[in-house]
Amino acid sequence: MRCASRLSGLLVKLLAVSLVGLAAWFYQAIEPPPPRICGSPNGPLLNPPECGSRTAGISPTRKGRPQEKAKHRIVYIHGFDSCKHDVPPLSKELAEELGVYLVSFDRAGYGESDPNPNRTEKSTALDVEELADQLGLGPKFYVIGFSMAGRLPGAASNTLAGVGLITPVTNYWWPGFPANLSREAYYNQLGADQWALRVAHYLPWLTYWWNTGDGSRRPTQQGEYESLHRDMIVGFGTWEFDPMEMEDPFAGGEGAAVHLWQGDDDRLVPVKLQRYVAARLPWVRYHELPGAGHLFLLGDGMFDTIVKTLVLGDGEQL
Repeated sequence: MRCASRLSGLLVKLLAVSLVGLAAWFYQAIEPPPPRICGSPNGPLLNPPECGSRTAGISPTRKGRPQEKAKHRIVYIHGFDSCKHDVPPLSKELAEELGVYLVSFDRAGYGESDPNPNRTEKSTALDVEELADQLGLGPKFYVIGFSMAGRLPGAASNTLAGVGLITPVTNYWWPGFPANLSREAYYNQLGADQWALRVAHYLPWLTYWWNTGDGSRRPTQQGEYESLHRDMIVGFGTWEFDPMEMEDPFAGGEGAAVHLWQGDDDRLVPVKLQRYVAARLPWVRYHELPGAGHLFLLGDGMFDTIVKTLVLGDGEQL
């Protein structure tokens, strides 16, 4: 009897030790590593000629005409798993003809820009405003956001000459979507994508463990959690507002507008949801491209046409 009691006690202790060990392993598995901040000891190197001011952790790169000679200034914001160097091709001829100066920067946690653990769906707009102040872009400039960078709420309309959104992300959990429409679009995705977004929305603290992989390319050189995983958490988490309740930021303005481009064969951003957004926001100038996928902006001359439409107005729309 005494031996049985001792054995039972030993088993309880072994179980307790095992549970503690399992808990420790699980914590290590879900806890993302600290970011490898550019310029820090053992972190990725900075590229000094292109860094500019790092007050806000923003590292820009420039294309087109010199800023002081430009008539139109454009800030391009890259999408998911890319960086400031992934700017669509803008022809030198168009840049000269229209007098376009284009600047792009690494979003928080990507490339050479500092991480922002507190970023939200409004953070990119605030970074754009700070970048514009640092570079002296002047009282009016344009913004073009691609895919995950198509969330630009909070940008001060009195500083913008116009906004171009290219296949901007739609969040299946925006309250403005009818439940049956968002459900249909959600379940049209691959099963793996459904689970990745479900984890990012409902269990953001599991996102690192769920998506852990190798990756040390330029966009993710500071760590995939700070770039890719946090991007998913922000993009598909619970937003502080419903974009479909937004009012026209340029109401009463002179020619300034929000343009939205979407391919009807986009497998990442469902066209059904984008059409619904455009219908709910009639002040958005919606351009749907038949047969186009998510990366249509890389097609020959496509980015030129987008820039023309944004700068010159509807007379040049797709």
